[in-house]
Amino acid sequence: MTNMKQGYIYVSYGTTKYLTHAVASALTLRRFDKERPIAIVCTKEHLDVLQQQGLSDIFQVRHQIEPENASIVGFKHHLDKFLFFEQNIFLDSDIVWCKPPNSLWQAFSPFSFTITGTQIADNFFGAAKGIAVLKDMLLRRRQRTLKRFGLTYLSRVQSGVIYAQDVEQTKQVCQIAQEMLSRIEETHFQSRLKESGRNMESCEWSLAMAMSKLDIPVYPWFQGQSSVQLDYISNYTTHDADFEQVFCQYYPDAFVYSLRGLKSDGLQKMLTKICSLIPGKGDYMKVTPYCLHFGWLHEKQPFLDFAERQWEGLIGK
Repeated sequence: MTNMKQGYIYVSYGTTKYLTHAVASALTLRRFDKERPIAIVCTKEHLDVLQQQGLSDIFQVRHQIEPENASIVGFKHHLDKFLFFEQNIFLDSDIVWCKPPNSLWQAFSPFSFTITGTQIADNFFGAAKGIAVLKDMLLRRRQRTLKRFGLTYLSRVQSGVIYAQDVEQTKQVCQIAQEMLSRIEETHFQSRLKESGRNMESCEWSLAMAMSKLDIPVYPWFQGQSSVQLDYISNYTTHDADFEQVFCQYYPDAFVYSLRGLKSDGLQKMLTKICSLIPGKGDYMKVTPYCLHFGWLHEKQPFLDFAERQWEGLIGK
């Protein structure tokens, strides 16, 4: 009999490739946790594919998603509808698990609700990108947003990993996040739909605003060897083909580590080398996070290849 006390939840909608991502991620999770149930919230089409391919048993809970919830905000702004377990970890599907999660469950347990993140958001979070952010800074738009909504701080959330065990608090967070998104014109935040290649609205800044409103702390994103999730960056990550051995180059200095986001390898290495002239700034460690997250669009290909191999292996191609 499945223990419903603690469990993981994936969501899948759109083309079948997104189902293959959730399946591949769940298989890496099963390397380290063979007991806790895994749920999937997905479309009827995806449920049918799982059944046709004989893969339904990968997920111990299978729940058909309603059309209004089949989007980023449709799901993550309504998490209270999908609390299948007493303690729940919601996961993005572009994640590879790298080590046993038992101590992570222990670390999450004091929280009623939390999302991985940093205590203070940078100026780019949910806002204008590139040089346009200078206008926001000069006009103090972030400060005006916080004042308008009665907030004193804004955290940065990375919603690839969300933990929830309190139904009412989860519902509160989701309802306030929905309200915040509906009032985007009163904020300095930018709709993700304005970005090239994006066809879904972001959930993160509105969830961060809701958590600030309720004074709910984020779970520290960067914790060295205890980091819940780290971004896959090819220059910073060593691994075998199936991600069974993963090590990330982690800089404890927040600014130096932020340079990982630069698309230019040469610029990234040059700036890191310059920063390293200051004692301590160049220090780094090799760590294995609980989860390796392929959130950067230009760094996704290794995961896409891995997911395709896993899927083809399962269906016997």
